[in-house]
Formats: sequence, structure tokens, C-alpha cells
Amino acid sequence: MSDAQRNRSNTPTRPPSSSSAAQDANNRLRPWMVVLAVCLLYLAAVGIAYGNVLEFVKIGSRYDVLDFSRDVDGYDGQFSYYIARDPLSAPQHMDVPAYRYQRILYPALARILSLGQLPLIPWALLLINVVALAGGTALLEVLLNAERVSRWYALTYGLFSGVLVAVRACTNEPLAYGLVIAAIVAMQHAETLRQAAKSAASRVALWQAGAIGLLALAALTKETTLFFAAGYTIYYLTQRYWRSALMVAIGALLPFALWQVYLHSWLGAWGIGSGGAGATPFEIIPFNGIWRIGEGGLIVFVLFGVLVIPAALVPTVWALWQTIRDVLRRRWHPYVFLLLANASIMPFVPFSTYREPLGIFRFMVGLVISVVLYAGLRKARRALNYSTLWIVFGARVWG
Repeated sequence: MSDAQRNRSNTPTRPPSSSSAAQDANNRLRPWMVVLAVCLLYLAAVGIAYGNVLEFVKIGSRYDVLDFSRDVDGYDGQFSYYIARDPLSAPQHMDVPAYRYQRILYPALARILSLGQLPLIPWALLLINVVALAGGTALLEVLLNAERVSRWYALTYGLFSGVLVAVRACTNEPLAYGLVIAAIVAMQHAETLRQAAKSAASRVALWQAGAIGLLALAALTKETTLFFAAGYTIYYLTQRYWRSALMVAIGALLPFALWQVYLHSWLGAWGIGSGGAGATPFEIIPFNGIWRIGEGGLIVFVLFGVLVIPAALVPTVWALWQTIRDVLRRRWHPYVFLLLANASIMPFVPFSTYREPLGIFRFMVGLVISVVLYAGLRKARRALNYSTLWIVFGARVWG
């Protein structure tokens, strides 16, 4: 061995600097991991506080034919629980059976996963939503990375109460929008292949068909996800991709429409509506659902307005302004039309949804996803930074 080699071999290895170690840790830590950790801690705290897994589905005695000792409404998760527990007799536990049954995929998966065992159904409902929330956040990271913006903005979705508290309450949003984000990933891959000169048309069609299938499943989980199918349909029409537009419109809507026909033949009513018991109709005057909060008095309007106006009204107005301007300037992209579709319904959301903070947050999950993706597309750093305020606004409905 030469002296030079001997000297190199005897030279101690320099320990990694604190900055490089921190960088390595940052590279290993992912937003979906943070979301998963927060979600599990949140569920553990609720479980310890109540000591009963049924607290997650928030059963109300008013819809439990076996318990009339209390007059309590409970919350929407109980309807998924009832359907998963006994799909055929569950209508007697429903406020509006057809409306609840149109969201069939989530309780159906819970019944399959629990093997129909009653004690396991609440756990199955929780597990499905936890996996869907973490998976949806991870896939949103992929989309943000593709736009070359920080993947950490995926926390805006993952820690937003419309999905995070929905896991705790066993409602449909985490699964529904997890499927939507997966569909967007598949659609973007199809678009990338379409633009590649050497890509086979069959590969494009395969990815597109997978995305459409995911959108169809999302619609059978929560009907508001159909606004994403509408956005893609409009985009393909602007590009004169007539076949793609027809495939999305029919593929995403047809299973939902056939399920509606079955529900009408079985339950005597269509599932489409503005909500369950106590729901008011969709508004005609834009944002009348917000202004009507003032019917409860000035103090009530101020208390709700401090939350609803910056969390819902301001982002909606911004989204409509940006997307309409882009459409007129022919700056067309799928994210433009996804945001336009999801923002267009917000002014007409019923008063009964706006008056319940968790209700409006659950309704506007599609808007949150679309704003983050659009802001990433346009490299709108200010909009991305402001979007994180949704996490703060939503913290008020944790419980």
C-alpha cells in the first residue's frame, strides 16, 4: 500500500453536518406521514375521551328504532353504519333513505371488510377513511411535484377539517375525494402520454378508462364529486376531444344514474337532493345561504360570518374570477375547469349547509383540492400560502 493510500485509509470520516442531516430527515418525512400521525392521534384522543367505538359513528336515538330513551339526532356517519350493518333493513333508520343510500360505496366496503361482523363495522369505517385520507394526501403530493411546487401544500387538503373530521365522524368525504385525487393522477398520466409523440393510443385509453372508473366510484361515494367529471368533460370539449368528453360524461355518470333508478324503484324516491332531514333547497340568489345566517340576528351572523366568509366566500369569488379570466383568454388546462366546476356550485349551496360549519367544510373539499392544484399550476405562491389558512379555519370544528 502506498503512503498516499495509507493516509487516505487512516483519515477519519467526517460526520455529516447538522444541515445535511436535517435535509435527509426532511426528504424522508412526507406530508402524508404528518397527516396520518395527526389523524391517528386525533382518533386516539376521541377514543380515550369517550371509551366507545360507536362514538365515532355518532348514533342518534331518533333514528335507532331500538332506543327511544333520548331524543338525539346523531350525525351522518350513523347512516353509513346502519347500511353496513344491515343493508336491507337500514331504511327504517334513515331520515331520507334514498339520499343516504345513493352514497353506497363506503358502507358497502365497510361491510365487506368487516365480513358483516357487527362489532367490526365501526373499525372498518375508520380504517377505510384513514387509508383514503393518507393515500389521497400522498397522491396530491405527486400532482404538486409534477407542477414543481412544494409537496407540503398537500397538508392543506390532508389537515382540512372537511376530510380530517370526516374520518372521525365516519362520513364519506375521505374515500370519495381520495378516489377523485387518484382519478386526477390517472388523467394527468393519460394527458402526458397523449402529448408524447411515440405513445400508443391504447395506453392513453387505458389510463383514461381507469380514471373514469375511479370517478364513477367516487360518485357512488358522494355525489358532489361529479363536479370533477363535469370539469373534465368541459375541458375535453374545448380541446375537441369528442370521444374523451363522451367517455367521461357517460362513464362517470351512468353507474350513478342506474343506481338512482334502482333506488327510485325500491324506495320510491330519487337520491339527489340538498341534504337529509332539515335541509333547505339550493339557493337561487348567489350566496344567499350565507346572508340568511343573519336571520338569527346580528350576533349569530358575526359569529358564523367570521368563519364562513373568509373560508368559503372569498376563495370562491377568487376562484371564479381567475378561472373565468383564464377561459376567456383560452388558457385552458384541466385544472382550470376542475376549479371552475367546483367553484360554480358554491354560491348556490343551501342555507342549511352554510349554517353548519362542518357541513360546509365537508361540502367544499372539492374546492380545496381544485384551488391547491390550480395555484400549483399557475405557480401562485400567495394563493398556495393563503390556502393553508383552511387548516386554521377548520380547527374550530374539531371535536
